[in-house]
Amino acid sequence: MIKIALLILTCALSANSYADTYKWVDEKGVTHYTDQPPPPGATKVEQKKLTNSVIGTTMPYALQQTVKNFPVTVYVNDCGEVCNSARGLLNRRGIPFTEKNPENPKEQSELAALTRGSNAVPVLQVGRSVLRGFEESQWNTALDEAGYPKTSVLLKQPAKAKPPASRDEKDAKSGAESAGAKAAEAAGAPTGPADIARTDAPQSPSPAETAPVAPASTAPVQQ
Repeated sequence: MIKIALLILTCALSANSYADTYKWVDEKGVTHYTDQPPPPGATKVEQKKLTNSVIGTTMPYALQQTVKNFPVTVYVNDCGEVCNSARGLLNRRGIPFTEKNPENPKEQSELAALTRGSNAVPVLQVGRSVLRGFEESQWNTALDEAGYPKTSVLLKQPAKAKPPASRDEKDAKSGAESAGAKAAEAAGAPTGPADIARTDAPQSPSPAETAPVAPASTAPVQQ
């Protein structure tokens, strides 16, 4: 029973790792993080979408707790190498994060509230800590203090085996091969050894057939 319970718990955690995370505040002012949509009446609802670094992976429980307590948000746009470096650092460490673009009016307002009116990117938010500009050592320090792993602990899920071809697919493939053979036969292409034209070389006559024949001798007739 214990093994079955652990298996069910593992499956549940794996399933949650693919779901979006919802952040919302209840009527008492308590902030919640759930994998299900918040109930009616919830305020300050935010939906955290998983990034490409998380899709297709299994998130360990410890990392799930860190994400819950210190969610990571990065504000970037097409700012070139510096924004690419910011994303690359988070992806190398296997850190789930929410990416926001301040060119969106709503996300621009959120960024301005964090940076006191500045819209310069990139900006990293780890829990309540906000770092303006990209400095790798400072970003690593903030992530370390929040409890994020230094290297990726995300486990890639094995690729699913390709299902066997259905009967319809097999029939379609067989029909295509049969049609190809008929087309080749109609075009006069050889389909087997019996159809290949073959020319026999002329046989040379044997020495016995070409040797001259000596005339027969005539014996004298005695009277």
